Amino acid sequence: MSDAATPHDAGPDHAGSEDPNQPKRWGLGHALIGYVVAYLLAGLAVGVYAGLAGVHEGQRTLGLAIASLLGLWTGMAGAVVFAVRRQPGGTLPSEFGLAFQWSDVPLGAAVGLASQLFLVRLLYLPFQLNDPDLARKLEKPARELTDLAHGPAFIVLAVLITVGAPLVEELFFRGLLQRSLLRRLGPVWAVGLSAAAFGLAHYQPLQLLGLVAFGAVLGLLAWRTGRLGPGIVAHVFFNLVTVVALAASR
Repeated sequence: MSDAATPHDAGPDHAGSEDPNQPKRWGLGHALIGYVVAYLLAGLAVGVYAGLAGVHEGQRTLGLAIASLLGLWTGMAGAVVFAVRRQPGGTLPSEFGLAFQWSDVPLGAAVGLASQLFLVRLLYLPFQLNDPDLARKLEKPARELTDLAHGPAFIVLAVLITVGAPLVEELFFRGLLQRSLLRRLGPVWAVGLSAAAFGLAHYQPLQLLGLVAFGAVLGLLAWRTGRLGPGIVAHVFFNLVTVVALAASR
């Protein structure tokens, strides 16, 4: 698909080599089941790791954090792969828009940086006027996570956050979930609901507003271009800003 695609010809029924006349054998049910299974697997992975490593209840370790992420992503990625295999001749590019163009790099980088450095800050500015300590509270979950890692372990965690999370989350939320919603509800509801699910999935009440807003930006990118490439790049740079900032302040 060219960069000149309009909102009317972009989207799940016009991406890649997908045949718009072929009925879909995947849909919202696969996304919802995948969502539930992902969190069940995250809890299972944490429990197994805690038992094997002898981690006590309430103790926070890097291993527990990574086990939770891997369990969650296994469920999400598994739902996407299962949905693709349900569709005869289906592929990740044709069904969910997993495709890149060179133009996605500058576009995604600009969107990701602008979202982190300007959009999120503007959204929280009115609240920060009443709570000067808000910035520290907003970064607390990410700081607590990165404080668990040192040396090579920090590099591993940084790769998971800046590469693993964008790829898996974009495939699931903007690929499987948003495209399932788009066929049922149209673009406004599809982008809005997938953004809300993306924000809620992080279980961070204070960060919810910024995450939902960024999810909506990613959803618009995916719908407008008909592929996930720009959103994945934007997600990478969005997360990268946080990782670099936290690393510099250690």
